[in-house]
Amino acid sequence: MVSSSDPVTMENPPKSPDGSEKSPPSKELLTSNTASTLCISSRSESVWTSASRSKWEIYHKPVIVVSVGAAVFLFGMVITSLSCIQIKNKNVYKMCGPAFLSMGLMLLVCGLVWIPIIRKKQKQRQKSQFLQSLKSFFFNR
Repeated sequence: MVSSSDPVTMENPPKSPDGSEKSPPSKELLTSNTASTLCISSRSESVWTSASRSKWEIYHKPVIVVSVGAAVFLFGMVITSLSCIQIKNKNVYKMCGPAFLSMGLMLLVCGLVWIPIIRKKQKQRQKSQFLQSLKSFFFNR
């Protein structure tokens, strides 16, 4: 039996008035960073992060897709033209050339279409932020 003058140890957890045992407080529960965890773990643009990004940060993916597509397209043009010039392995060049042409053209077009989509998204985000600031200005008075 634990008396009231004995110090509480980990072997004898403190008892509540009704006699049930309580577990010692956990350090994990005391240091909860819910808002920052949500902000870090979200994949999309968050309302909390309003830092402006550079043009390269915004457009780097479509620029890479366009440049890879252009390189593959040019490689396909070279291979296709080799099928006209070279006599050896003509069938290989005739099969691979159009394949690289079509893959390169597909990447090129996807990247070129992606850029206006990002621009439209940026404009919508700016409008949304403007409307949010107006709403908070009028309703928080």
